[in-house]
Amino acid sequence: MAQTDDAAVEFFDAARKHWDERGFGFWVALDRESGELVGVGGVKDIDGAFLNLYYRLAFDRLGQGLGTEIARAAAAHALEFLPELPVRALVKEVNVPSVRTALRAGFQAVGAKVLRDDLPDEAPSIVFEAPRVEAATAFDAATREQVLDLWVRTNDAGGAVGFTPGAPRGDVDAALARHEEAMAEGASTAVLLRSAVDGRVIGMALVTPAPTPLMPHVATVWRVMTDPDARGRNLGRLLMAGVHRVSRKLGLEILTLNVRSGTGTTRFYEACGYEVTGRVLGAIRVAPGDDRDDIWMARRLDGRVLTPDVRD
Repeated sequence: MAQTDDAAVEFFDAARKHWDERGFGFWVALDRESGELVGVGGVKDIDGAFLNLYYRLAFDRLGQGLGTEIARAAAAHALEFLPELPVRALVKEVNVPSVRTALRAGFQAVGAKVLRDDLPDEAPSIVFEAPRVEAATAFDAATREQVLDLWVRTNDAGGAVGFTPGAPRGDVDAALARHEEAMAEGASTAVLLRSAVDGRVIGMALVTPAPTPLMPHVATVWRVMTDPDARGRNLGRLLMAGVHRVSRKLGLEILTLNVRSGTGTTRFYEACGYEVTGRVLGAIRVAPGDDRDDIWMARRLDGRVLTPDVRD
């Protein structure tokens, strides 16, 4: 926080220069309902080595969870659109609210750093880092085992990823093998979310282009899963940011996905930019007497709006 008006002006001018030179930086956060300013947030390029998370809230908006909301949005935006550099947050351990915010935004503690303006007896800052995104068309043995473990644990936690809780590991293994065959044939790409601490797979999704020449710009996203032990830590949003980044590199313009009704995930995907485009009533039979709707959702990746063709 700037201590004087002159220091504040200097900081503001530097932030504008960063945006002018790089095309990204800090942005203004507004209240959705009133349009009032609640704070600023974003990331700053630090010497081409990493992107540093920054946010500040208006004093009268502290304690409302808005710092977490800004940090989550900034991290996801960075993974989806910005240069492929580590995304970090430097936080003093005594700043407990900011430590909690970093963790809730999906960051993990990876080390410590003495800052340039630290006092001689001041403790170093904790270095938090966001998970990294990786596109894969094949798995090595260690990655495959981690993906299989993640899938089994997601099933058992009630995730809607093709099975019901308690599905035999062998059945999941066989399904994974079929996906690997499609990947080897160039018919599917895996998007992995890896821990910043040890590189472990903590999220996965598959992007499968439509198998028809009439839809070269469309793909389906499925088997979306994140570590069940880290629920509520923004991993799903970071994974989908990675999915969108990889899909744009593949030249895709539209992504579709299917959601099982009764899971509450429709709202999550809407927050990621997807819209409900249809539903097949009772198409998914979870158990005898428990039929769910197959909800179809889609979003564009090219900035255009999904618009129906009114022709029959």
